[in-house]
Amino acid sequence: MLSVLTDNWELFRDGFWLTLRLFVVAALLSLVLGTVLAAFRVSPVPALRGIGTGYVNTLRNTPLTLVFAFLFFGAAKMQLSLPTFFWAGVAALTIYTSAFVCEVVRSGINTVSPGQSEAARAVGMTFLQVLTIVVLPQAYRAIVPPLASVLIALLKNTTIAAGFSVLEAGSIPAAMAERGENQMLTLVWITIGFLILITPLVLLQRWAERRTAVA
Repeated sequence: MLSVLTDNWELFRDGFWLTLRLFVVAALLSLVLGTVLAAFRVSPVPALRGIGTGYVNTLRNTPLTLVFAFLFFGAAKMQLSLPTFFWAGVAALTIYTSAFVCEVVRSGINTVSPGQSEAARAVGMTFLQVLTIVVLPQAYRAIVPPLASVLIALLKNTTIAAGFSVLEAGSIPAAMAERGENQMLTLVWITIGFLILITPLVLLQRWAERRTAVA
């Protein structure tokens, strides 16, 4: 069993390294875009609320595979091709995941007492100042568990990129089949690899929950 890993170590190493890069970049961009979309959804401007609502409702009801297919095939026909397969994969994961991050952040915003926002506006703060200084810091304290779940789902969703020429962990079984390796053992090692990647996220979630818990 161990020989399947040791004899193909470079393949596993490169695949999971690219998976980790996809996850980190897409996670950071999703957090930024998702927070912006959440701000749109609670904005006093109807047009911004419409944009945020339309984006979330569309992406949450669209399979991730279709998002990948559009960026890898459809976008090229519209002269919107991205420089590399890696960045196309990052874009697809970010566009999709940010819709879920948006809803998580919006739920956190809704936990903040309206009285705090009203008090901030009463002293002359703008909507953006109220959101960034008063509301979001408290909202993020309340959304640690669901946000961690979204990020774990993002990590697992990176495997879809393998079907679109991104040579990450999801592409390992096809390469191993060409080498005549045992596919069951290959899948076992891939599962172990993802457990190793997910475990720090779970531990980080528990630590963040303890740090942000309100007595």
